[in-house]
Amino acid sequence: MRYRFVDCRWSLDDPAAGRRAYLDGHIPGAAFLDVEQSLSSAPGPEGRHPLPTPEQFAGAAARAGIGAGSFVVAYGSLGGAERLWWLLRHFGHEDCAVLDLEAWHGPLRGGEETIEPATFTPAERTDDAIGRAELAARRAELVVVDARIPPRWRGEPNPLDRVPGRIPGAVNAPWNEELPPLPGGELVAYCGSGITACVTLHRLHLAGRDGRLYPGSWSEWEQGPDLPVERST
Repeated sequence: MRYRFVDCRWSLDDPAAGRRAYLDGHIPGAAFLDVEQSLSSAPGPEGRHPLPTPEQFAGAAARAGIGAGSFVVAYGSLGGAERLWWLLRHFGHEDCAVLDLEAWHGPLRGGEETIEPATFTPAERTDDAIGRAELAARRAELVVVDARIPPRWRGEPNPLDRVPGRIPGAVNAPWNEELPPLPGGELVAYCGSGITACVTLHRLHLAGRDGRLYPGSWSEWEQGPDLPVERST
């Protein structure tokens, strides 16, 4: 088993910010995977950050040196590391963990790294994600968790959500706060576009409870003209 550090820092406002941060200083030997280019497909009807195809993810993982025998340690910002953690498990690679970069007491190194490519063979799971149609049909029987910050959950106007609001019945568990107690039952997590919800799912996993990701999240749901929207008054 060999360790493979992967830098997944990114910014919603500045697509180049993560790459700059990596070049300024990263854990020695770490590869860089861009959330928008490597850990997502192109935006469209399925939301701002649809899941990559198995072929897309396999190519990105291989370029980052991830293959059989790799234990991946991801670090990042705004859910980038947790997104890689979730995708690795989704595509059959269980040997992965998330590191808070602030907890790293070793040196940092700037510039590019020479990464030896690996072979990544995806084995996609079918039990860890949920699509819009199933969620719309079953939302009343699910524990639906919205990982966005409270003003967006309440439905206050903001620059990210074209249609402010939430999936009716969704409870709020902001990704950047401590995980609150959640009702028992089959759990589905979503956020704005399927990135920070992975933070919630990672925390739940560490606590011994797994849930499913709604990858399209609000950026897909809000496009459905017949889908219900709830707001706090």
